[in-house]
Amino acid sequence: MSINVKLSEDLVAQAKRYAQIQHRSVPKQIEYWSQIGRIAEENPDLPFTMIRDIMLADQEEPVGEYKFG
Repeated sequence: MSINVKLSEDLVAQAKRYAQIQHRSVPKQIEYWSQIGRIAEENPDLPFTMIRDIMLADQEEPVGEYKFG
C-alpha cells in the first residue's frame, strides 16, 4: 500500500541524486535511508558499514544449509 507524503524539495533533490548513482527510484532511495535510520536508532552501537552489510545480506538468496565433509 502506498500513501502520499509531503517532503521537502531539498530532500527529494538529494534522494534523486543518490538514487541515480545507486540505480534506485527516488521512493526506493528514501525507503533505503529510512531503513538505515531505523536500524541505527534501534542499534546505536552498530557502525554504518555493519548496518549496510546486514541490509545487503538480507537481500541475498538463501543458499541452504552448509554440509561439512
